[in-house]
Amino acid sequence: MWGGVLDRAGIRDPLARRGYTAQRRAVRRFAPAEYAAARLLLPAPLQPDVVVLVAFMHETDDRIDRGDPAEREEALRRWRALTDEALATGASPHPVLRTLAWTVDRRPVLHERVRTFLDGAALEVAWERFGTEEDVERYVEEYSLPALMLSMCLLAPYGEAPSAAFERGCLALITAMQRLDFLEDLAQDVREGRIGISDQALARHGLTPRDLHARTPRAARVAELVAAQRDVAAASLEAARPLVDLADAAHRPFLRAVLRVQELRAAAVRKAGASLVARPCGPSPAGCGAVLLRELLRRGAGRSG
Repeated sequence: MWGGVLDRAGIRDPLARRGYTAQRRAVRRFAPAEYAAARLLLPAPLQPDVVVLVAFMHETDDRIDRGDPAEREEALRRWRALTDEALATGASPHPVLRTLAWTVDRRPVLHERVRTFLDGAALEVAWERFGTEEDVERYVEEYSLPALMLSMCLLAPYGEAPSAAFERGCLALITAMQRLDFLEDLAQDVREGRIGISDQALARHGLTPRDLHARTPRAARVAELVAAQRDVAAASLEAARPLVDLADAAHRPFLRAVLRVQELRAAAVRKAGASLVARPCGPSPAGCGAVLLRELLRRGAGRSG
């Protein structure tokens, strides 16, 4: 039960318990898959902090993803000021920032991670399209990776060398995840004119952003593009596999599940092919549920390593 999780995390203050519980309910509502994975597979002392970090990322994305670039930039500026104040004072009228401040106080390693994430958010606010593959890689390294490391840094092994190797594995993982995100969301991104596939990658297949609106005449080329981008994601996912062995045994079930779900996402993208310009895709909820159940049973049998 959640009360027992808070006890094991050392969160005893009634106000703090109510704050963490409110964020748990919010994350369960807007990110049910991530919530289920964290609750089922992460050690109890980490769960409240991970829940709050997911809530903070969601709130940040929601605030900076609306309006024109100038409006998004101003939204980020205001949100960063509120976050800085919360971290400096340990308090905030905003419920997400209030619990974030408590979490950072409990885990000081997060202080710099929050700042790095907000630094990278400026890149998310500014981008409209990617000219080259290097632009995509920069976006992943400067925004997507800091977002992932907000929570993954809590799973990093001790020691400078193992921790650095773990973060390299996380870069490979988020590269795969972000590439798959861009493919899964291609239909919506085409409509909104903010495509996550570089002009360079499109040109390799004789395509331009405008061609993605003309689905039928260019279907073969679009299918080739999707396959090539999916292959990039799959190669990055393969490079991320050492994460499991680098992590402590208690964290391995969660990491294995994350990797397996990305495999399911890649398979769904491959199957969808050129249809991604018309409709989104994703792994089946049943398939993802089976992954969680398998890791839960494996952990229950004492085979977490």
